[in-house]
Amino acid sequence: MSKLISTVKSQIREAILSSMGRAAANGDLPLAPAADFIIETANDPSHGDFASNAAMVNAKAFRLPPRKIAEIICENLILDGTYIDRAEVAGPGFLNFFASQKLFSGIVSEIETEKEQYGKSSYGKGKRVMVEFVSANPTGPMHMGNARGGAIGDCLASVLSAAGYYVEREFYVNDAGNQIDKFALSLDVRYRQIYLGEDAVQLPEDAYHGGDIADRAAEFAEINGDSYIDKPEEERRAALVAFALPRNIERMKTDLEKYRITYDTWFLESTLHQSGEVAAVVDLLTEKGLTYESEGAVWYKATEFGGEKDEVLIRANGNPTYFLADIAYHTNKFKTRGFDICIDVWGADHHGHIARLKGALDAVGLDGSKLDIVLIQLVKLVRDGEIVRMSKRTGKAIQLVDLLDEVPVDAARFFFNMRESTSQMDFDLDLAVSEDSQNPVYYCQYAYARICSIFRKAEERGIIFTPANDARLGLLTHPAELELIRYLAQFTEEIVSAAREYNPSRITRYAIELAAQFHRFYGKCRVIDDSAELTSARLTLCDAARTVMKNALTILKISAPERMEVLI
Repeated sequence: MSKLISTVKSQIREAILSSMGRAAANGDLPLAPAADFIIETANDPSHGDFASNAAMVNAKAFRLPPRKIAEIICENLILDGTYIDRAEVAGPGFLNFFASQKLFSGIVSEIETEKEQYGKSSYGKGKRVMVEFVSANPTGPMHMGNARGGAIGDCLASVLSAAGYYVEREFYVNDAGNQIDKFALSLDVRYRQIYLGEDAVQLPEDAYHGGDIADRAAEFAEINGDSYIDKPEEERRAALVAFALPRNIERMKTDLEKYRITYDTWFLESTLHQSGEVAAVVDLLTEKGLTYESEGAVWYKATEFGGEKDEVLIRANGNPTYFLADIAYHTNKFKTRGFDICIDVWGADHHGHIARLKGALDAVGLDGSKLDIVLIQLVKLVRDGEIVRMSKRTGKAIQLVDLLDEVPVDAARFFFNMRESTSQMDFDLDLAVSEDSQNPVYYCQYAYARICSIFRKAEERGIIFTPANDARLGLLTHPAELELIRYLAQFTEEIVSAAREYNPSRITRYAIELAAQFHRFYGKCRVIDDSAELTSARLTLCDAARTVMKNALTILKISAPERMEVLI
């Protein structure tokens, strides 16, 4: 929460405890240890700005009805020197607190002072968090699931950072195992087909059939000609993978950067095998008596750690499984690199992998509960009310780059973060490119641009803006002004809630409602008024709203244009 709101809640807590002490001293309440209670921001301002359940939770300790306790607390309250004007008893015993005008002025001043830092907190201070997301197979282009997972994962990392956590973003590159063997085979066939013909070399059904494979093979041939045709298969395939894989990874980086996603680390699975970390997991589990051999394979006793069945670690052909590499990878995250919390953003189809991976981390002596999984549900692209499955450009399944050719990056990132990750969503392509109030990202950006236009108009009238002092801010008493200030005050708590819930959609919803709050204020309160003092106060409030909107959009990596030609 903001520093000022935190101060107010501390003042309320201290006032309640002091009141209980006075009431006990004069015999109105029994001498008994008070139970802990909460103080929260009230949902309905007509019932106060803050509420506490102090009387409710102490009914047993004080052996009195909650309402009677609340009345006694109110009678003994001293609010002098606080940001609270008065307190009332409501319902069966809730305590409602009404803020003084000093608090509303203070909130605006706090925003004006902190500017781009407003909303940030130390909630997660001291915790190292790794957010791993997208991690698409490097053997082909990224699809729509990666588009949604990328936006959610990136914004989640931003939310956590704003909430005070130390955060790193990571892309895990699966450059080892069966998919790389299949990648090598597919490239090999396409390369040989160039010189021997498609009839002479057939592409197996279970190989990769995408056009990108043929493109990479053609690029390899353009550089190397047919010099690899007569070389041993193993050598030829290794050369093809060494050529194609870095180019695929570089293409991923380029596409994701276009999507405003950059990573701290691109972690190669192959390094785990080369460093011996994969083998070390097998050795550790074997030392713990958690492995056995059967039919030539090495198995892990997963059922002893919550698994539905035992799992293969090393296949009969000697190759380690993806599951084994995954255990080693997460061991590296926690043990080698020292992250306190690791968050993986996965497609919903990986749900069954969660319990067995957490169990395996417990088995190797780590705490599986520190691994959190965010599951991403499917996305349906919709145009003119119809589901779209094919790209206009290629006529094939829509990829991330196809989406970014169709809609602005701002819209893509905003839309994908409008719902919780566990909700399926329809992405309306028509709405995403529209320039009206029905488009939520446009609606938020327009609110920001409208505020900027107010300052331009003020400048045209010779008004030089400087933030108003608390005395002038005390003129902000209109209900629409107070409601806007209340909402601005919630921003820090909203970020903390989004971080705690791993739910960046709270920020998009906050931005939409902030735009609505500002438009209501603007419709009811004339900003550039006949009174210079009131004009100064309202311009300061506008500037505070502008700051908070930009801070929210910045978390989402959404642009905040100062001018927009099309009006709502």
